[in-house]
Amino acid sequence: MPLPTRPLGTTGMDLTVVGLGSWAVGGPGWSFGWGPQDDEESLAAIRHGIESGINWVDTAAAYGVGHAEEVVARALHGLPAQDRPYLFTKCGVLVDPADPYAKPRRAAAPASIRAELEASLRRLEVERVDLYQLHWPPDDGTALEDYWSTMLALKDEGKIRAAGLSNHSLAQLEAAAAIGHVDSLQPPFSAIARQAAGELAWCEAHGTGAIVYSPMHSGLLTGAFSEARAASLRDDDWRARDPEFQGERLERNLALASALGSVARRHGTTTAALSVAWTLGWPGVSAAIVGARRPAQVDDWLPAATVQLGEEDLDEIGRAIEALGVGSGPSRPPKRTPPAPAAPPEGRQ
Repeated sequence: MPLPTRPLGTTGMDLTVVGLGSWAVGGPGWSFGWGPQDDEESLAAIRHGIESGINWVDTAAAYGVGHAEEVVARALHGLPAQDRPYLFTKCGVLVDPADPYAKPRRAAAPASIRAELEASLRRLEVERVDLYQLHWPPDDGTALEDYWSTMLALKDEGKIRAAGLSNHSLAQLEAAAAIGHVDSLQPPFSAIARQAAGELAWCEAHGTGAIVYSPMHSGLLTGAFSEARAASLRDDDWRARDPEFQGERLERNLALASALGSVARRHGTTTAALSVAWTLGWPGVSAAIVGARRPAQVDDWLPAATVQLGEEDLDEIGRAIEALGVGSGPSRPPKRTPPAPAAPPEGRQ
């Protein structure tokens, strides 16, 4: 069965509600790597996702200092045009090859954005990307007006099909929209990280597509994570330094994963799929970016595309979030308003 799709805002692209993320595919050797990763397993995971019906892949120049883009290109090599997925990438996070474990710079000067795009096009072996997003707001002093105008210019020039922003605030979205339409937003969003709910509502109101990332919160909400797994994370895995993977926060997050697992079993699905499906139930969400390091992981969360959570499910999950004190932000999507009953035909009561 084909996977369900939703429109990405006003771009004209209909995306499968789950897409392949390639952050971990970048492998080790930089400050936000996930430890060792076998390229052959990465290739197999990407190809399996596409063969399973997923029609878009998300990557970024920063992932593995360009390595993820190269792996994605290898995975897509030789695919007929009609079978190729939409290809999304990001710019604005610069890793120093001479000191890759140093904190990346966030740069968005117009010349830097253009140079990054040309490098990404070469690595991806394409003439145009379907969606190009600024990865993070810059810390190099570049004004939003300058970098967003550059992104829009690249779209006008045909080098990118759509232009978007990632990890930007509501105020920044408003400022960008005053210059030109924002095609997409890519915020972090999961049952743990819910702070972007306001931005999602803005996207729904303004015709902006929203592709949320880390819906399983980097493995915590897969049902396969544990305290022992957290303790065994390598030094070159960024999660070993993240507070959500330590101490009381880890305990609460794993308890939430257990609660999600109870709901998942009622639906005959996995905890991973349930976690992704929860994000897809929020108004404004076009699709979710989900990572996979090997084909079996794709199979674990792919059922999210067809899981339908009812109001009682959402209430139960919301109660668990509140009772455990996990994360911040609203604990459930707004309740759906049932349609008003149809008026009786004229002359009849």
